[in-house]
Amino acid sequence: MRFCLPFILFIVVTFNYAAQASSEFFVLDKTPVLGKMKGFKASALCNVADETKHYLNDFSEDKFAVHAGKVFDSTVTLPKVKQTLAFICQTYREDVRAKRNSRLHDEVFLREHFDFYRWMPDVKTARAIALKSTNEVKSRMLNAIPKDKIFLTKYYTKLLTASEVKTEQYNQALYALPYDEQGLGLKEANDNLSLTRHQYTRQQVIAGVLANKMLAKPLIWLTEEALHDVLLQGTGVVEVNGKRRYFNVHRNNGIAYDYAIGKREQARYWYFSEVPSIMGYGETLDSKIAISPQVSFAGNVAELGLGKLFMVSYQLADEKVARLGVLSDQGGAFDNNLFQLDLLVDSYFGWQDYHQANKDLPDYADAWLMLVK
Repeated sequence: MRFCLPFILFIVVTFNYAAQASSEFFVLDKTPVLGKMKGFKASALCNVADETKHYLNDFSEDKFAVHAGKVFDSTVTLPKVKQTLAFICQTYREDVRAKRNSRLHDEVFLREHFDFYRWMPDVKTARAIALKSTNEVKSRMLNAIPKDKIFLTKYYTKLLTASEVKTEQYNQALYALPYDEQGLGLKEANDNLSLTRHQYTRQQVIAGVLANKMLAKPLIWLTEEALHDVLLQGTGVVEVNGKRRYFNVHRNNGIAYDYAIGKREQARYWYFSEVPSIMGYGETLDSKIAISPQVSFAGNVAELGLGKLFMVSYQLADEKVARLGVLSDQGGAFDNNLFQLDLLVDSYFGWQDYHQANKDLPDYADAWLMLVK
């Protein structure tokens, strides 16, 4: 789950389309109006591109994510997507060796080496969702999506403080998989309902059942409020003794999340694993893609296909700016959603930090799918 907190800014631009279309929603644009490339690091973009390309190569059996895209015609192929990701890193590394500024920030270079497919959002579906929503703000923002711009939301990971040992303040553990499940594959563990993981609710774990019976290893210790936050979001970016560490959900107790109740009343409980960075898409913990802020998009992986390179462009103060990112994450909000991308912005302790850092980013942006020529 994500903290998606957009701010409204309307932009009017002009553009020219070519006659050829890749799909109902993506149109080949021979004269894209891009803007100044800023707000991202070429090194981080290469890292995410490389990680995502490896997933496409190593997990081809994942038919949910590894495909050319279900909304494109034959001009978009999986080999071309992989080639595009490889070209990102090739360009970055050539520039490093040549000790020059990254050409991934050069609008002329990008126009020369990539085809741009302008994303025309599925506003019909957005309007239909708006009609059904009981959230007034959500309905208003969906209804306001322009016909030529996508809905650009932002998400962040919650930054928390923790302790390596239990204290009066930090008295709730983030637990690894219980001891009786160590080494078991997902199917085997899911089928064996006698395992510890299937026995207890969130409230029972908070009350101390795992600690009292020594059934699982505490990874770190949090406040109870922080525990509810990380259980809700699925990713913990934690400051422990001045060091930043990352924890990601591993397996849960099999109880569904109930949208009708608050986070403290949820019976669902997740066990965690320590990971090297914020993790994006992946069928299992071991296969998840390491993602980076400012260059990672979450979106409709099922229909767009994992690994698409997107550019988004928008007006910022008195200049038009643009950024690149890779579709490397997903979420439930993107089911039947071809009008939105969610940009990973960073990790923050809370709303005020997030707002201060991102208050100028708009809600709607021009967007293009990019494929190397």
